[in-house]
Amino acid sequence: MRHILALLAMAATASLATHAAPAAKPPPDWLEDSVFYQIYPQTFRDSDGDGIGDLRGLIEKLPYLHDLGVNAIWLNPCFVSPFRDAGYDVADFYRVAPRYGTNDDLRTLFAETKKLGIRVMLDLVAGHTSDQHPWFKQSQRHERNAYSDWYIWTDSVWTWFAPGQQVVVGGAERDANFVPNFFHFQPALNYGYAKPDPKAPWQQPVDAPGPQAVRAEFKKIMAFWFDLGAAGFRVDMAGSLVKNDPDGTATAALWADFRAWMDKEYPGRAMVSEWSQPQVAIPNGFHMDFLLPFAKPGYKVLFRPDGATPPIFDRAGKTSIRAFLDEFTPLYAATRGRGFIAIPSGNHDTVPRLGNGRDARDSAVALAFLLTMPGVPFLYYGDEIGLRALDGLPSKEGGYGRTGCRTPMQWDASANAGFSTAPAAQLYLPVDPAATRPTVAAELADPQSLLRTVQALIALRKAHPALQASGEFEPLVAEQAAWPFVFRRAAQGESILVALNPTDRAVTATLPGSFVAQQLAPLLGEPSAFARAGKAWAVTLPPVSFAIVRSE
Repeated sequence: MRHILALLAMAATASLATHAAPAAKPPPDWLEDSVFYQIYPQTFRDSDGDGIGDLRGLIEKLPYLHDLGVNAIWLNPCFVSPFRDAGYDVADFYRVAPRYGTNDDLRTLFAETKKLGIRVMLDLVAGHTSDQHPWFKQSQRHERNAYSDWYIWTDSVWTWFAPGQQVVVGGAERDANFVPNFFHFQPALNYGYAKPDPKAPWQQPVDAPGPQAVRAEFKKIMAFWFDLGAAGFRVDMAGSLVKNDPDGTATAALWADFRAWMDKEYPGRAMVSEWSQPQVAIPNGFHMDFLLPFAKPGYKVLFRPDGATPPIFDRAGKTSIRAFLDEFTPLYAATRGRGFIAIPSGNHDTVPRLGNGRDARDSAVALAFLLTMPGVPFLYYGDEIGLRALDGLPSKEGGYGRTGCRTPMQWDASANAGFSTAPAAQLYLPVDPAATRPTVAAELADPQSLLRTVQALIALRKAHPALQASGEFEPLVAEQAAWPFVFRRAAQGESILVALNPTDRAVTATLPGSFVAQQLAPLLGEPSAFARAGKAWAVTLPPVSFAIVRSE
C-alpha cells in the first residue's frame, strides 16, 4: 500500500459485508488459471539506452514471460506524469508518458501479448491526479468553470483544518485550500462525502454534479483503454474515494456502479482492488482484491518479518502458519464463488523483497505455497529469480523506504545486468552490485534453479483445475506450533495435496483419518514425501522442501 491515509478508509469498511451489492456476473473465465506478473516499467527493460525502462523493452521480453508461463501482466502506471510519485501522480490519463513510449507502443503491447495468450491490466489511479493535470489547473482558478468541483476544496484559504483529512494551504489561485490524497502535489478527486458535515458546506454529497462528472470521466478513461486492448485495471487506493464514509456504504455503491457498467459494456474485463478487504471489495464490484501487509498482519508475516516476529516462511520455523490461516479462512469463506483473493509475492511498495535473506530453496517453498493456493497469484517482477532489494538507496520519485525494492531486473552477466546500455550513472536506479546477484540467463541454464522451479509450478497450476482459482481448499495439517503445512485442493473430480516445510529440520505428520486415497502420485517436489502409515497417510519432508501429489 502506497498511502497510509487509505488505512482510514479500510478501517471504515472492515465490517461492510452486510452492504453487499446485488449479484453481478461471475468473474471472467480467464481469471481461473491466471498467474499475474507485476511489471514496474521504469526498471524492467530499457530498449533505447536512456537508463529508464520502456514499453519497447517490455515487448522485447514478452517471449521470456511466455516461457515463464505467466498469462497476465499488471503494469504500474505508464501515463503522462511529472513523476514526483513514480507515475502515481498522473497528468494525462489518455496518453502514455514519453519516457515509456507512445500510445501506439501500448497498442502494440496489447496486440503482441494477445498473440501469446497474455492479458494486460493497467493501473488506474482513481483517487487523485498530479497538481499539474489540466483538470486541476482549471479547478484551482478563481473563476468558476467546468472543473471547479472536480477536486475537494474548502470554502476559504483560511479553512486550514478538516477532521480526519489533510489540507494544503495557500496552494491555489482560488480562495480555498484543497484536500490531497497523500503527497501535497496529489489533489484528491471529488467523489463526494457520504455524510457531508453541515458545518462545512464545501463538502459535497456523492450525487452532486462535480462528483458525478468525475465518476463519468473515469468510465470514459477505462473505456478508452479497454477499446485499445486492456484486459482490466488494478485500482489504486480503491477504498478511499468517497470521504467521510464510516461504514463504507457509499464507496461500495460507487464500485457496484462501475461493475454494473463493465458487465454491460465490457464483459470479460476485470478489476482488482488495492483495498485489502476482500470481504468488502469483492461483494461490491471487484473481481479480485489484494492481501497487503499494511492491513493484513497474517499476510505480512507470510514472507516478511513484522517487528520482532519472524516470517512464517523462514528456516527458524518460529511463526505458525495459523497466523495466516486464521486470517485467510474467513475471508476465503466470505468471497468464495463471488470473486478471488489475490495473494502477491510482493509489490513496488513492499520491503524487503521475497529474495532478501532467502536462497533458492527457501524461495521455492514460499512460491510453491503462493502458486498452489486458491485465488489469483501475483508475482512481482524478479521474484522468480530471487531478485533482492537494495538497502540504503536515496529516495527516487517519492519511493523513500520503498525505493530499494524497485531496482532493475537482472537479465544476464553483461553491463547493468542486461537492463540497459546506458552508463551505470544514468540508470533510473542502480543494479545489485553483488557478484552473487541472480540473473535470468544463469538460472535458465540451471535445471535446479529457482526460475526453473517457478516455471514448473506455474505449468502445474495451469494444467490442473484443482490448483486454479476456484478449486476447493481444505487445510489437512496446520498445527499451531509445528510443521509441515498440508492442504488439499480439489476440482472437477481431481484432488491434489500440497505439503510445505520451510524450516531447517525434517518434519513429519499423519494426515487425518477423514482423508482417504488409494494412491498418491507425485507431481512436483519431493517424490517420496507421502507413505502409508497403517490405514492413514503420513508425510515426511526434509528441511526446506515441498511436495505436490495427486490423489488417485
